[in-house]
Amino acid sequence: MAGANTLEFNDGNFSENVLSADQPVLVDFWAEWCQPCKMLAATIDEVADTYQGKAKIGKIDIDNNKEVAMKFNISAIPTVLIFKNGEIAKQFVGLTKKEDIVEAMDSLV
Repeated sequence: MAGANTLEFNDGNFSENVLSADQPVLVDFWAEWCQPCKMLAATIDEVADTYQGKAKIGKIDIDNNKEVAMKFNISAIPTVLIFKNGEIAKQFVGLTKKEDIVEAMDSLV
């Protein structure tokens, strides 16, 4: 379901790939049954292509990775969290415009 440059995060690799990353990391919290999540998927893939080599862009399915979803109190999806140095730097809840995500990413890379 992800694009060529969109990573897939899970409970097992989240700490290493997101919290310990040396570059900004965008995480899209989503679920298969979520229509707005599916609408946002193309935007996330485009952002992943744009920031290849400058940031990590990925998705985490909250139905299959409840530990991470609970840790970050994800109660509505889609939720996009952008991490820098292991901390949440930006957060978007709901269907978000590409321009808003790009602006947030540009301020962090």
